[in-house]
Amino acid sequence: MSDDEVIESEAVEETSDVPSGVPPARVTTGTRPSSGGDHRPKKTAAAGPGLFARIQQFLHDTRAEMRRVSWPGANLVKNTTLITLVAVVFFALYLFAVDRVWAYLIDHLRGWLGG
Repeated sequence: MSDDEVIESEAVEETSDVPSGVPPARVTTGTRPSSGGDHRPKKTAAAGPGLFARIQQFLHDTRAEMRRVSWPGANLVKNTTLITLVAVVFFALYLFAVDRVWAYLIDHLRGWLGG
């Protein structure tokens, strides 16, 4: 291959990346409607069961789901309640102590600065 052929092939490669001026065709997947506007399915009066039937189905499903729940035993509930109460009391005392220390420091700092 001569030098002229190499230069010519490089020139062709460089111009192949440049757009030809014609936009590419749009690819449609069919997921969106082609025209504007609201294209939601229309609801009909007889689309489903009535209000009372839906409430009855909801209560039936709720009852069935509650049967599948794994309820903790009384001993586990007592232990976790005790742990929670101890943690609440501990953090209440800790925050009370921190508040008292900061109040003491701020009062004395105010006195030292002549406030």
